Amino acid sequence: MIPALFVLAYLAIVLYIGIFAFRRSGGPAAEDFFLAGRSLGPWVFLLSLFGTHMTAFAILGSSGHAFNFGIVTYGLMASISALVVPVCLLFLGTRLWSVGKRFGLITPVQIFRDRWECGHIGTLIFFLQAALLVPYIIIGVMGGGTTLSVISGGFIPFWLGGLLVALVVMSYVFFGGMRGTAWVNTFQTVLFLGFGAIAVTLIGQGMGGFTSVTERLLRNPATASLLTREKFSLAAFFSYTFNPLSAIAFPHIAIFCLTARKVTQFKRTVIFYPICILLIWLPCVYLGVAANQATDIPAIEAKIEARVATGRPVPGDDVMLQLLNRYAPGWIAGLLGAGIMAAVMASDSQILALSTMFTEDIFAFYGGKARFGESAQIFTGRLFVILVTAFAYFTALNAKVAIFDLAVQYAFAGYAAMSPLFVAALCWRGSTKWGALAATLFISGATVALYFLPRGFTVAGFAPVVPMTVISAALVWGVSLLTPKPSAATILRYFPPASV
Repeated sequence: MIPALFVLAYLAIVLYIGIFAFRRSGGPAAEDFFLAGRSLGPWVFLLSLFGTHMTAFAILGSSGHAFNFGIVTYGLMASISALVVPVCLLFLGTRLWSVGKRFGLITPVQIFRDRWECGHIGTLIFFLQAALLVPYIIIGVMGGGTTLSVISGGFIPFWLGGLLVALVVMSYVFFGGMRGTAWVNTFQTVLFLGFGAIAVTLIGQGMGGFTSVTERLLRNPATASLLTREKFSLAAFFSYTFNPLSAIAFPHIAIFCLTARKVTQFKRTVIFYPICILLIWLPCVYLGVAANQATDIPAIEAKIEARVATGRPVPGDDVMLQLLNRYAPGWIAGLLGAGIMAAVMASDSQILALSTMFTEDIFAFYGGKARFGESAQIFTGRLFVILVTAFAYFTALNAKVAIFDLAVQYAFAGYAAMSPLFVAALCWRGSTKWGALAATLFISGATVALYFLPRGFTVAGFAPVVPMTVISAALVWGVSLLTPKPSAATILRYFPPASV
């Protein structure tokens, strides 16, 4: 229970930070609750933005995927993300910030409605964004439950661990809003950035050293392929280069872009983002691969035997936690467990994003704010936080899909296909609401189809994210060419003569 007590103490600290942020807030103003008054400083902005992007997918999901497929996991997600995500933030994130600042807009849907002069089409976009974000929130609950269960040696069951994490996240989001979420994410990012080097050092030494582990993997015919790319075809590998396009379309990332105090803060983010990705992904992927040599851990040995017997990947989200329990002293395992928990709890910003979108894009847009006032709007947002957290928790209890697969199959594919909407709205004068509608309907249908298609479904060898993104971009472009444009006044507001 010693590691579990450290993690529980960490949860208490996080809860205090969120409540302290509530006390520091500027009152019941919607912009303060949902965007922290657009006043986040450079380091808080960088660390909180990165923290909200790196979730249980980056920590537990990456190590579990690497356990089954090897070091190729790093190439699939981390290396290309280190290039694509900063570019998206620089060219699209800065435009989001500028538009939001100039016109007082809070959510992506508000920007779409204002830019394309559309109403109910924006509502459809809201429902699509919300539906795609729910799997990501479920991932956070799953990661929290798995962490506490494994760290405590099963003393804290999965359902109770997930419940504790859900309650803590719900509480500080409820009270602290964006300010509390940003402060918590900053604290968490500092914690889990330091986790990687310590974990690799301790676990590597316990397993006989990095060189020894690698040599044993190479000598064993059953594991030598884990140090190559051979488990993925070139087409499948290329498909993953589309996934990082989802970053700017994630509502929590897009909304976070609006919280910066100055647009110059994006420069620092672009510089340090690749370094932060390296510090997180490299240790997690290495430990996931190294777990294949930890046959002295019964739980991992059972996974290896099941994989050999069936010839299929096995659930591996807990392998890094198993290594931590086996090779680190109790109190150090507790500290490192808190570092892992810091990453898996990034569902806070997703919950807040959904709350922000619902109150602004549905409640306020359809007259709720005008009729009941701003206080009622914030109350509605907090109520929505409770409902979303409860739904995510009960769904996570019955989820049977690995964290990595859940994120890639639904969230990444859908949001990557939505990225052309952001490019069109912010960068192309000729885009129209009808092009946005065509792409939104297509993405909705394709996402539903993914649920019924077999896992691992491909199109000419490419993962669904590739045709979904290409077709979405083609629909926005083609339909926009054939349909009426917004008014000249609106186009002039977004594309003044100096920017032409």
